[in-house]
Amino acid sequence: MRLQVCSDSDARNMEQVNCVTHTTVAVTPGIFIVFSICLNVFFICLSRGGALLTSPSGPGYHIMLPFITTFKSVQTTLQTDEVKNVPCGTSGGVMIYIDRIEVVNKLAPYAVYDIVRNYTADYDKTLIFNKIHHELNQFCSAHTLQEVYIELFDQIDENLKLALQKDLNVMAPGLTIQAVRVTKPKIPEAIRRNFELMEAEKTKLLIAAQKQKVVEKEAETDRKKALIEAEKAAQVARIHYQQKIMEKETEKRISEIEDAAFLAREKAKADAEYYTAQKLADSNKLKLTPEYLELMKYQAIAANSKLYFGDSIPGVFLDSCAFQQADLRTTRKTNLPPQEIQESPADSHFKTKGNTG
Repeated sequence: MRLQVCSDSDARNMEQVNCVTHTTVAVTPGIFIVFSICLNVFFICLSRGGALLTSPSGPGYHIMLPFITTFKSVQTTLQTDEVKNVPCGTSGGVMIYIDRIEVVNKLAPYAVYDIVRNYTADYDKTLIFNKIHHELNQFCSAHTLQEVYIELFDQIDENLKLALQKDLNVMAPGLTIQAVRVTKPKIPEAIRRNFELMEAEKTKLLIAAQKQKVVEKEAETDRKKALIEAEKAAQVARIHYQQKIMEKETEKRISEIEDAAFLAREKAKADAEYYTAQKLADSNKLKLTPEYLELMKYQAIAANSKLYFGDSIPGVFLDSCAFQQADLRTTRKTNLPPQEIQESPADSHFKTKGNTG
């Protein structure tokens, strides 16, 4: 624990930097012994006889000699610096003003001594305030009013942050820019009205463009719908066509199967008839011997009810069987050529017998 001795003005300064005062003891007029607890958001930079002490005092109880030792409080937590009414000239020569720029920054405790030594305790005026003016004018001079006011306005804060941090990394390591917030620029009234009119026209143009897009989308939807319907109809027709082809192919296969079955049946029938005829012929060859034929002849003769013997056969037959046999012989003789008309063995046999009888 150390005692911090302050003058009257120093005591008021300490109260302004959030030092909590517990007891104040008057020693001599204008000199006080102040027992104070400084919050840990500040570091106290002490100078003795105008020379900056190399070791800043941190939070706690401290003692100070009036008129010999002076102090400055430096905040080491997040703080916001405001730069107000910053002029900015665009590339077209129009002067605009930015009402307020807020810079959120933080100073690391280890960098307090170096930054205060190089830029004093009011380092933010040199490193932030003046730099904001410079970087903002650099940005505005490279862009038109349209870009600064509308098109690139959302990029101003990020560009300022990057530019500030780039320089601080070289000039003041330990000082970090957390964020930059920029308000909308103030422009001349006449230009502002023109911008409003332009925005109104842009709004109308956007509305017209949106209507056109809606019409185009509706037309595109109708076209796609018609295309889908046409494709659907084509697919249905293709399915019907394929179905008919399949039906015809099925009928063709059925017909081929039926034809093959009919052909097989007819072939089998013909083969059977051929086999039967062949076997019958073979059987007849074995059966029709001269003796069998002779037997058949006599059986036929025996079947006749009347027999006639002599040189000539009577011209009139009263028996119906005789008429039938006479008609059969007459028909056979009529159909055969003259040179092929020969007597049957039975006739010759009858005639032979008649001649012998």
